[in-house]
Amino acid sequence: MTDATIPALVPGERLLCGPGPSNVHPAVLEAMQLPMNGHLDPDFWDILVDLVTGLRSLWRRPQGGLTIALSSSGTSAMEAGFMNLVDPGDTVISCHWGFFGSRLNEFAQRVGANVIELTAELGQVVTVDRIMEALAAHPDAKIVSVVHAETSTGADFPLAALAEAMRSSDSEALLYADCVTSLGGQQVDADAWGIDYGYSCSQKALGCPPGIAPVTVSGRAVAAMQRHQSAVPYYYDFEELSKYWIDRPITYHHTMPILQYYALYTGIRLALEEGLEARWARNADAGRYFQDEIRSRGFELLADPDHQLVELTAVKVPEGVDGKEIQGRMLREHGIEVGGGLGPKAPPIWRVGLMGVNATRETADRVLGAFDAVLPR
Repeated sequence: MTDATIPALVPGERLLCGPGPSNVHPAVLEAMQLPMNGHLDPDFWDILVDLVTGLRSLWRRPQGGLTIALSSSGTSAMEAGFMNLVDPGDTVISCHWGFFGSRLNEFAQRVGANVIELTAELGQVVTVDRIMEALAAHPDAKIVSVVHAETSTGADFPLAALAEAMRSSDSEALLYADCVTSLGGQQVDADAWGIDYGYSCSQKALGCPPGIAPVTVSGRAVAAMQRHQSAVPYYYDFEELSKYWIDRPITYHHTMPILQYYALYTGIRLALEEGLEARWARNADAGRYFQDEIRSRGFELLADPDHQLVELTAVKVPEGVDGKEIQGRMLREHGIEVGGGLGPKAPPIWRVGLMGVNATRETADRVLGAFDAVLPR
């Protein structure tokens, strides 16, 4: 028998302007070619110390609590918080208005929570007032979960306003925030706002490869994890993870994807060197510019204008147009990836993301030019 062979790897060039991943920054790619340390190399432990400092700056939680990254996708961090915080029968107020909020809702149910669902139409958000009314009606609630930047619909949730309302109330509920798209692309201030469990990913506004999930946990959420009674999978046990990330000498936890962490380290360093406020402004400028231009061509957007996300724009597919065909032509004729609707309830939309290295007017113009070429105005 002759062993089979496979051809050399030659992936096509793509401008990734969908909901993620975004294109990887060239400096991040260079970092992945640096000499690889082992995960038990003391020099790599020093790198982790600096990486935690960078993660704390990115989340704006300079001290206290626990801020690390999981060696897995953002979805893992979405679920890990519930596994570490929720016992069967605990009340979770689950707020969702899109695919990813619905997934949070499902994860809460999987751990046996008593789930109180608050929903809104696609493109809208549940108001802060409704959430606070639910919290008043369920004073025993352990968690309120929301998605800051819902990339399935392009809706931006007023996370700071909810955090302020929760702080001003007598509630002891923990604020559980999906910041997968927002971290590094718009303001996220974990300490000032009072985010108790926040999670993100590496492949969107940070311009790194997929596979790493930055997480920040407040001091009171760490205390809640310590009181948690249910068994937690070892891989996602934050107490065990902290023994590797934070404690010295370390306790071995798992074999780290070293080059992925080099990439994350470099992506965070670039974000901090640019300045977070400047980076937020760049993302906002690119997103607003694209939205103004696409509307000027006669297209409509899905999200409520008062809650329009800057990093991701959901453009309604005009009646009589095959949205998937247009996506295919954008990809094959122009090398540009844009997303379509996500989930069985999604309306016909294109999801256009301008994040990380792609958050520029120049990139927006390339996408607009491709739309002009494949669609009449």
